[in-house]
Amino acid sequence: MANPLRLALPLLFAAGSILSGCDEKKAAPPPPPPAEVGVMTVKPQSVNLTTELPGRTSAFLTADVRPQVNGLIYKRIFTEGADVKEGQQLYQIDPSTYQATYDSAVATLAHNQAALATARAKAARFKPLAAAQAVSRQDADDATAAAAEAVADIATAKAAIEQARINLAYTKVQAPISGRIGRSTVTPGALVTANQTQVLATVTQLDPIYVDVTQPSTTLLRLRQEMAAGKLQTSGPNQAQVNLVLDDGTKYATPGTLQFSEVNVDQTTGTVLLRAIFPNPDRLLLPGLYVRAELQEGKDDNAFLVPQVGVSHNSHGDPTVLLVGKDNKVSLKIVQTGRAFGDKWMVTSGLSAGDRVVVDGLQKARPGATVKPTEVDPDKPAAPDKPGVPDKPGAPAEPVK
Repeated sequence: MANPLRLALPLLFAAGSILSGCDEKKAAPPPPPPAEVGVMTVKPQSVNLTTELPGRTSAFLTADVRPQVNGLIYKRIFTEGADVKEGQQLYQIDPSTYQATYDSAVATLAHNQAALATARAKAARFKPLAAAQAVSRQDADDATAAAAEAVADIATAKAAIEQARINLAYTKVQAPISGRIGRSTVTPGALVTANQTQVLATVTQLDPIYVDVTQPSTTLLRLRQEMAAGKLQTSGPNQAQVNLVLDDGTKYATPGTLQFSEVNVDQTTGTVLLRAIFPNPDRLLLPGLYVRAELQEGKDDNAFLVPQVGVSHNSHGDPTVLLVGKDNKVSLKIVQTGRAFGDKWMVTSGLSAGDRVVVDGLQKARPGATVKPTEVDPDKPAAPDKPGVPDKPGAPAEPVK
């Protein structure tokens, strides 16, 4: 006869397992709440469109100082690196021989003038005598011709005086233009010759100053078309406003103007040289500096700007964004981006006004998932973390061990 207790034990274990399974089913946790993400509602903004062009500064005017007469440098009359005015004397060449030539020409003129007076008096006396046949006709004609020769000699003497005066003036070497003069290549006592290849010094006008930039020829044609259509911010006829960024990243205070004067395309690079002109009253810009010119192309009043953190790329390299729909479900959208504005991309297509773009918590958002969106302002800095407070009001904080 079987033991009743042995038969009842399996039934008790089975009943206990069924009850335990029911308890575990009732204790299953609820589904997790939707992930919280930060979104930005897209809306059109007004932005200024600029083009940055690399270039270098060049002098507005440059003049080499060379001697125009031969001689020894007597003295130098300027300070190297100083500003000089047009016509200011820079060097003095020994004038002694040129002064003597000038004085000789003046004396020759006086001699010729005296000869003219004698010739005219003789011609005047011979004229009535020739009419009375007191002198021969030949003598009268010779006296008239001598007077005419004396007039020509005076003209020659005056020309010689002018030439001597010019050469004497050239002994004072003057500045051809106003500007800043560089170093002197000669010292007092050096022998110089007229129109020599070696320059004595160079004068450079720095205010205003040119900035030469290179631009693809296709872009130049587009800029001209935009200027003709009135899309460029202009500061004069056929001129566009330009801002300058120096090599150290600082911005030049005074804007300049772009001039489309150079239109010869480089056949090797396919680029064209553009020239901008900038005021330079403080002589901050020097020739040869590397700069970047920012050309104000125009203004776009319907631009969509999205923080760069909210733009990703798929396996094909296409830019994508995560959008939150009206049902709070996430979807992936391929967009097209243009130029960057600080930490934002300009989205040229793929977005519409009112779209909500995920910009915070992207790791929590997956296409097709439901999220809890919170509007954030990407231009507003995040609030600093609040300092810790005691658990109970009035209770002292636990000391750090």
